[in-house]
Amino acid sequence: MDSSTYRSLSIVEAGRLLRSGELTSEELTLSALAFCAETNPKLHAFITIAEERALFDARKADNELRAGIDRGPLHGIPYGVKDVFDTAGIRTTCHSKIMMENVPSEDSVVVSRLAQAGGVLLGKLATDEFAFGGPTEDLPFPFPLNPWNADHMTGGSSSGSAVAVSSGILRVAIGTDTGGSIRGPAALCGLVGLKPTYGRVSTRGSYPLAYSMDHCGPLAATVEEAAIALQVLAGFDPLDHASADEPAGDYAKELNAGVAGLRIGVPRAFFEKAFGVSQEALEGIRRTEEALRGAGAIVEDISLPDYPLFSNSGRVILTAEAFAVHEANLKARPSDYSLLAMQRIMLGASLTAADYIQALRLRRELARAVNKTFDRYDLILTACSLAPAPRLDSMPDPLTAPSVIQAYPFSLSGHPAMSVPIGLSTEGLPLSVQIVGPYFGEARVLRAGKTVEKLSVWKLPTLEIH
Repeated sequence: MDSSTYRSLSIVEAGRLLRSGELTSEELTLSALAFCAETNPKLHAFITIAEERALFDARKADNELRAGIDRGPLHGIPYGVKDVFDTAGIRTTCHSKIMMENVPSEDSVVVSRLAQAGGVLLGKLATDEFAFGGPTEDLPFPFPLNPWNADHMTGGSSSGSAVAVSSGILRVAIGTDTGGSIRGPAALCGLVGLKPTYGRVSTRGSYPLAYSMDHCGPLAATVEEAAIALQVLAGFDPLDHASADEPAGDYAKELNAGVAGLRIGVPRAFFEKAFGVSQEALEGIRRTEEALRGAGAIVEDISLPDYPLFSNSGRVILTAEAFAVHEANLKARPSDYSLLAMQRIMLGASLTAADYIQALRLRRELARAVNKTFDRYDLILTACSLAPAPRLDSMPDPLTAPSVIQAYPFSLSGHPAMSVPIGLSTEGLPLSVQIVGPYFGEARVLRAGKTVEKLSVWKLPTLEIH
C-alpha cells in the first residue's frame, strides 16, 4: 500500500479492510513508518519512532484478528502519543535535556488502554518542553512545523500530535491539555481536538504540568475518529487521585443525531473584540451559528464573566502548580531547561500562597458561572483560535502577550471542550470553532461537532509536504 492510499483511509475504512483480510495491520504500519521516515525530517512531529514496538503490535493485531479476536475499532490502527506519556522500554523525554535518559518500566494508563484496544504505537510525539516551553531553538530536538505552511505556528504543546495527524502520518494521536494544548494545535492544524471533562481520562503515567488542570485527550482527523479514541481512553482509574468515578458514555451512538432542538449559547464578548481577533475568524463563527440555526438548533447570545478573569486565574494556578512540580530540578539543573521553559516556570516562584488561594477561589466562582449556563443551554459555541496560525517570525512576547488560543475558561472549569475545523482562511490556513458541553457531556459535544463538520463540508485534505 502506498502512502497516499494509506493517508486517505479513515480508522473505520481501514478497520473494514483489516477485518475482510484485504489489508493487514503490518502493511498499514509499514506504510505509516515509510511515510513517517519521509516526512518527519521535514516536519519534526516525532521525537522517537518506535519501529520495533509498532511492528510487534501490528503482527499481534493481525494474529488476533485472524483468530477472530476483535478488540474494537482501534485494533490494528497506528497511533502516537505526546512524549509526556510513559511507555515501557521506550524513552519519555518531555522534550527536555533533563529527561533524555528516562526509560519507564511501565506504560501510562493512556498507553495501556490503547494497547488493550489493539492499537499500534508508532512512536512518541514532540511537545513544548514539559508541555510549558515553546518552539525555541535551545531544545534537544527540533520543534514541529505546521504542515499547512511551515512558516506558521502549530500552537501549543501537543504540537507534534497535531502535525502527525494533519500531515497524514496518523489518523489519531493523544495529547494533553492544561491551558489549551489539545485544542490549540488542533485549531491551527485543521483537526478535531477534544479535551474531555476533568477526570474523564486518567492522567496517571503522564508527566504533570498542573495537577488540578491537566487533561488527556485525542487529536483526530475527524469527529468520528475522536469519538472512537475517547471510547478507549475514558474510564475510572482508582489509582489516579483526579479520576472521576463516572461511567463512560457511548460516544459514537448519537454522532449523527443532529442538533435540532438543542439550545446553544454564544459568549460573544469573549471573542468579538478580543486582542488579535481576525475578521475571518469572526465570520467563520457567524457562518457556523447560521448553519446550526438552519439545522434546527436555537442559537442565542449569553453572558459569562469577562475572559481575562478566566485567563488570569488559570495562569496563576498553572504557573504555581508547575513550579511545585519543577522546583527541585530548577535548583539542581537550571541550565538543562530551555530559556523559555525556565522563565515560564520560574514565574511561579514569585507567587505567594495568597495569590494561589485567591486564584482558586476565583476559579470556583468562574466554574460555577459556566456550569450554570447549562441549566438553560445544552452547549456553548465560541472561538478556539482568534485567528489563523500566526507566522513564526511574528510571534509576540510569549511571556506577556495574550494567546491567539481562547481555551483557558474550560481548562479552568473542567468542562469538555472540542475544537472543530470549519474551513480555510484566504491564506489557506485552517479556521475553527470551539464547542463546550456540561460535565461528562462529551457525547453531546461530539454530536454537535459532527454536525458542524458536515455543515462546513470539512474534510482533512492530503497535504503536499515540501
